Amino acid sequence: MRRPAVVLSGLTAATISAVLAVSAFGATKTIALKDDQFAPKTVTVTKGSTVRWVWKGKAPHNVTVVSGPVKFSSKTQTKGSFSKMLMKKGVYKIVCTIHPGMNLTLKVK
Repeated sequence: MRRPAVVLSGLTAATISAVLAVSAFGATKTIALKDDQFAPKTVTVTKGSTVRWVWKGKAPHNVTVVSGPVKFSSKTQTKGSFSKMLMKKGVYKIVCTIHPGMNLTLKVK
């Protein structure tokens, strides 16, 4: 009777490890756009993570990659959110093209 319990415990530990690995891979990081700044201004995520930008306040903003492994941009908006799953490692320099000095450094490891 003890042997199946030991095997079950081993499977449970393996299953938990697999779930934790998938959870880290599919993590989501949220960045706010408010008062002409990204908050936070520097973010590090793992490859496969989703980054979600959320508009707060009333000013219009956009999310535009000016340098990095992959270029993408959001539409200009005053509310709502924009999400992107990042599958390429590297450093992304992101700006709001409306507000000079509104910069974000996003590192994907």
